[in-house]
Amino acid sequence: MPLSPNAQGALWMTASMAGFAVEDAFIKSAAGAVPVGQVLATFGLIGTAIFVVLCLRRGERLIHPALFSRPMAVRCGFEMVGRVFYTLAIALTPLSTASAILQAAPLVVALGAMTVLREPVSPARWLAIVVGFAGVLLVLRPGLAGFDMLAILSVLGMIGFAGRDLATRAAPQVLSHVQLSLYGCAILIPAGLVILAFQTAPVVPSGTDALRILAASLAGASAYYALTIAMRTGDVGVVAPFRYTRLVVAMILAALFFGERPDTATLAGSAIIVGAGLIALATGRRRRVRG
Repeated sequence: MPLSPNAQGALWMTASMAGFAVEDAFIKSAAGAVPVGQVLATFGLIGTAIFVVLCLRRGERLIHPALFSRPMAVRCGFEMVGRVFYTLAIALTPLSTASAILQAAPLVVALGAMTVLREPVSPARWLAIVVGFAGVLLVLRPGLAGFDMLAILSVLGMIGFAGRDLATRAAPQVLSHVQLSLYGCAILIPAGLVILAFQTAPVVPSGTDALRILAASLAGASAYYALTIAMRTGDVGVVAPFRYTRLVVAMILAALFFGERPDTATLAGSAIIVGAGLIALATGRRRRVRG
C-alpha cells in the first residue's frame, strides 16, 4: 500500500533533519584538528560543486540574473551570518546546546513575518513565541553559574538562519531550490576564508579529517535535497513539525560520539522550545485554513 503524500513528506523531512544533524557532528569532529574557517570554506567548496552538478543536470543557469537582486543579497548575507556563527557554535560548544537553541529559528521566523511582512499573528501564536524564547533563556541561563558566553554564537547563528528563511519568502520565484542551495554554499567559501584570516594558518588535514569534511558536505547536500522534496510533498502544516527530529538525532549523536550529557535545564528548555514551536505551527496552520 503506497504511503500518503503527508507520510512521504514526513519521512523526507525526518531524513533531512537527520542529515543535518550528521553534518553537524562531522563538522564538530573535524574542527577539533582543522581550523573552523578552513572547514567552512572546504564545506562550501564541496557543496558548491555538488549543486553545480545538480543545476547542470536540471538544465538550470548557474548564474541567474535574479541572483543580483536585493532579496538575494539579504538572503546571502543572513546565510553567511547563520553558517559562520552556527559552525563556530558547534565547534566550540556542546552540540546538544547549539542544536537546542537552533530549534527556536521557526519562532523567530514567525516573529519576523509579523514585524517585517506584516502577517497577522494570533494571541495563541504570540504566547507560543514568548514561551519559546523563555525556553531559549532556560538553555542559556544568562547571569547564572551555568551560563556560557560562547552559547551566544548559537543565538547569532539561529538568528542568521531565521533571517535566511524569512528572506527566502521574498526571493525571486524564478530561482529553484537547487539554485538557492548553490548560492548558499558558494557564499560559505569567502566566509570561511575571512574566519581563517583571523585563525592559524591552514593545515593539511589527515585522511580521517578530510573524510569527515567530505562526509559533512555529502550529508549537508543530501539533507538540503531531502528538505526540498519534503516541503513539496504533502501538507506543509503536517510535514513542518518533523523539523524538530533534528534535535533528537543531534542529542543522540552528541551522547554517543562526544560524551555529552545535557543537564536538566537544557533538556527542559529544549522541550519548551519544541513544544512552543509545535503550537506556533499549529496555530498558523489553523489561521491559514480559516483564511
